[in-house]
Amino acid sequence: MLVAENRPRNLSWYHAGPLLFGDWGTSRLYVLGLAFYYTGHASVWYLSVMSLIMIGVAWAYTVVCRSFPDGGGVYSAARQVSPTLAVLGATLLLCDYIVTASLSAIEAFHYLGVHESRVVILSVATILLIGVINWFGARNAGRVALVVAILAIVLSALIALACIPWLKAGIETVRHATIEDKNPWHMWESLVRIVLALSGLEAVANMTGLMKNPVPKTAKRTIWPVLVEVVLLNLIFGIALNAMPALREQTTPDYLTYEIRQQMAPEDVPAEVKEYRDTAMKVVATQTVTHMFGANLGNIAGIVTGIVFGLLLLSAVNTAVMAMVSVQYSLAQDGELPRMATRLNYSGVPWISLVIACVAPMALLIIEADVKALSELYAIGVVGAIAINLLSCAWNKKLEVKPYERAGLWGLAILMTAIELTIIVAKPNATIFAGLIVGSVLITRFVVRVNARRIAASPLPEPKVGWLEEIRQQPITPGPGPRIMLAARGRDQAAYAVDIAKRRNATLFVLFVRTLRVLDLAPGQQPKIEDDPDAQAALGTAAILAKEARIPFVPIYVTSNDIVNEILDYTVTFGCDTLIMGKSQRTPFSRAVVGDVVAKVAENLPEGVALFTRAPGPFEHAEEVKKEDLADS
Repeated sequence: MLVAENRPRNLSWYHAGPLLFGDWGTSRLYVLGLAFYYTGHASVWYLSVMSLIMIGVAWAYTVVCRSFPDGGGVYSAARQVSPTLAVLGATLLLCDYIVTASLSAIEAFHYLGVHESRVVILSVATILLIGVINWFGARNAGRVALVVAILAIVLSALIALACIPWLKAGIETVRHATIEDKNPWHMWESLVRIVLALSGLEAVANMTGLMKNPVPKTAKRTIWPVLVEVVLLNLIFGIALNAMPALREQTTPDYLTYEIRQQMAPEDVPAEVKEYRDTAMKVVATQTVTHMFGANLGNIAGIVTGIVFGLLLLSAVNTAVMAMVSVQYSLAQDGELPRMATRLNYSGVPWISLVIACVAPMALLIIEADVKALSELYAIGVVGAIAINLLSCAWNKKLEVKPYERAGLWGLAILMTAIELTIIVAKPNATIFAGLIVGSVLITRFVVRVNARRIAASPLPEPKVGWLEEIRQQPITPGPGPRIMLAARGRDQAAYAVDIAKRRNATLFVLFVRTLRVLDLAPGQQPKIEDDPDAQAALGTAAILAKEARIPFVPIYVTSNDIVNEILDYTVTFGCDTLIMGKSQRTPFSRAVVGDVVAKVAENLPEGVALFTRAPGPFEHAEEVKKEDLADS
């Protein structure tokens, strides 16, 4: 018997909602300023049209989440239509995440008030630090992101309240605003320039694999509140920005004209223009509070806003980096990228994928670090991924969608495709950027597939009876006697546990938790024991020792991102009175990042369950269990 389980569904809508906001909601931190930068006082009209598009796409994603409750996003949806299309969609997501990490890092330090000369070096260093932290499988990143997102939601609501006195003046300014260039193509281009407001919405489709059932209900309750907040507050802030004293009295200034902007180098953009372009929310918060309560409180409001939104943007950097890891892992699991991209380090992180996920945005920042230039590269990835996702769902006749839903998916898919084609035509830098990434992935995929066919044509050696055979042997049914749980790896630890179990006539349960710090996986892509040699060796060793000692043995293989809860859950579920763990061998830095697993287990272990810890090392037999080996429980 082998007990094997996947990660549980434990993501509620009130957890998923702030996480979605932390991804999707960060877009306003640069979209509002860019919208005014490109279109002046007509920006609210463009934001209104974009809001209608966001409402439509958000509705479409409720259908997507219902159709693919096991997660995977565009990769899962497109794979049912065409593997090549799925790879293209996933690669466009990689483009999106690379720019997200770069732009969010730059904007974070803008909001934190760092001098322009230090922004790039600090951004690169931050991405590197995030990579190091994730190398050790930081377990608290999700909780930190949740707290920061909630703070940002509360702060955004407070700023919106402070904007109310400005709305009348802003509406008057917008009402009298004229669109500078009424050429239909130029108007369409201006709308396309702010389509990055959609960035982050795809994240909800990747969460469904962890959402509580029923997934469609959880997804709807996640999407709609965030949508209302994003749309409503974007319009309020957009109107308020038009009412700012420094901007209200101006019609479209010379430096806002299209022709001059196109010729203007980043370093030549006036400081006051950069301020509202790069930190629009900070400008709104500072000036609204100054107007109501004076300059001192206005400055404090600006500092608080800068810190909270700066942290939110840094959280978005981390999310983007780990999302890149997830995409690469999914592609490698399906044989679309080299298998080495699935190799996990001790912390459960695909380390080669993590290195690539950090190097790519760092390289982009070294090449280009201007907000306007980065925004030009941004939308091609997210719009392309959304277009492929919606096209795949509309095309797939196997999906159970109503006729009006399919019609809506088709309409939105065509619209997003038109936007993507516009970006390809109008933004040559974005096209080159995406072309390089997509081309690199497709070439790598071709090489991997050629090698796979060559290997498959070679005769396979006769399989030998190995660890799996030992693990899968039917063990003796656990009796009413004592039960011991071993949650440590290594032959010596297994021998120690087997010796104690034999002396107590106990059933030995051996738990192997494959920690996996990748969240947004497509169905069927979680590690299995058949592909996990470390698990086979650990459980197989214990199986052989238990058979030699003639004791009942139950192996357990679990995939999870929370090893502490799994150890506690299985120890209690199987009614074990003793838990054996290895003493931590992690470095102080690793313990600070990941936490001390043994200490956390000991802190939460129920009374009546004894916890034994043992350092790795040779073992002969347990003649006596010493009191000092018993940890506090």
